[in-house]
Amino acid sequence: MTVRAEPPLVLSVGGSVLMTGEGDADYLRALAELVRRIGTERTLVVTTGGGRVAREYIRLARTLGLTEIELDEIGIDVTRLHARLLAGLVGPPCPAHPPTNLAEAVRDAHRVSPVVLGGTEPGHTTDGVAALLAVRLRASCLVNATRVRGVYESDPARDPGARRIDRMEWGPFRRMVREAVGAGTAGQEFLFDALGAESLARARIPLRVVHGRDLANLERALRGEPFDGTRIDPEPR
Repeated sequence: MTVRAEPPLVLSVGGSVLMTGEGDADYLRALAELVRRIGTERTLVVTTGGGRVAREYIRLARTLGLTEIELDEIGIDVTRLHARLLAGLVGPPCPAHPPTNLAEAVRDAHRVSPVVLGGTEPGHTTDGVAALLAVRLRASCLVNATRVRGVYESDPARDPGARRIDRMEWGPFRRMVREAVGAGTAGQEFLFDALGAESLARARIPLRVVHGRDLANLERALRGEPFDGTRIDPEPR
């Protein structure tokens, strides 16, 4: 086992970032190189979302009458395909067959770096999985790579004038997430998984939200350098 002095990092890459239909091959090659580079310096675990591909399969399966659990499982299968693709591009020592549950992912992360995985079980988004891994691994930070440049006061896809919030503490951010869930808008990509937000806040682990296709900026966020996006930090003790 390689002993790394710095605490682990966790990166959650949204499916809407991985597969846009434009320049995906070049982006994935560059992302794999970034993951490989950071993963040789410190323990790095990456989760991959399902995005548009998962939503299309889920929409079809719902029309065909499959249960909600089955719909979740189909979405998880898509996230695992994305993980397999990225892991293959990263290459050894990244496991070619991504772990399928938290225990496997934690065990792999104690042995090798980087580790890439998709979803784990129904009811858990890949952002939520990333948050639980960050807590289990005692990570220094979770970086969320999304299709937008941070956290906004309203959904920037619907409101072109939405204002970005550059710095927040966990209390206000958790309230935003709870309000979105209460309004039936969970899953909006400008927010974060509710389970994940609660888990990270309790563990006092910072969250960084950045645009996933801006790889230079993503690298700065991973390295703890100044970046363009939103910082969510624990409240002072």
